[in-house]
Amino acid sequence: MTKELVIKVTAGADAPERCSQAFTVAAIAVASGVHVSLWLTGESAWFALPGRAAEFELPHSAPLPDLLSSLLAGGRVTLCTQCAARRDITEADVIDGVRIAGAQVFVSEIMGDGVQALVY
Repeated sequence: MTKELVIKVTAGADAPERCSQAFTVAAIAVASGVHVSLWLTGESAWFALPGRAAEFELPHSAPLPDLLSSLLAGGRVTLCTQCAARRDITEADVIDGVRIAGAQVFVSEIMGDGVQALVY
């Protein structure tokens, strides 16, 4: 059975430790061979835009651009449809590899057999 992990990160610069922890756990899981789907919601939605991860700073944490790059290379990154709309973010605005999808897709991902879901 393939191990799958779905992580919803709701925090951004407003709660940097929680945000960093979500990205770190997701990137470590990808590096460990786990199939990872990271959902950007709330204030983390801004990290779907080019250059925004580089603006994030938290002492003693891995650089967010590096974590995001590893997730884009080895996992899936999704921006919440409603969160994107509230911030006037469109498909044309996001980093290559980031998709925009809604609650129906999230629910279908977390309801699969052998899936672990985490929310930060």
